[in-house]
Amino acid sequence: MDNNELTTHTYKIQDVIDKFPQLIKDVESGQDVIISREGKPLARISPVKSCEFKIQFGVLKGKIKVSEDFDAPLPDEVLSGFEGN
Repeated sequence: MDNNELTTHTYKIQDVIDKFPQLIKDVESGQDVIISREGKPLARISPVKSCEFKIQFGVLKGKIKVSEDFDAPLPDEVLSGFEGN
């Protein structure tokens, strides 16, 4: 038995309405819930994973150098390329 089988419960579609509170409890506890019709999987309800990405300001401090003229007007030949000339 793989790890996924241990955390998956399957319910028949006709039982979903009556057992919906239990389905939600299963999902809240980290389990996947499969809804089936005539023995065939139809849908999966899975827990939403929280975003673990955290912004860390200053990690590139001293590693990036911005040119003094970064906001200077573009040369005419480059500008004309953007304007389709």
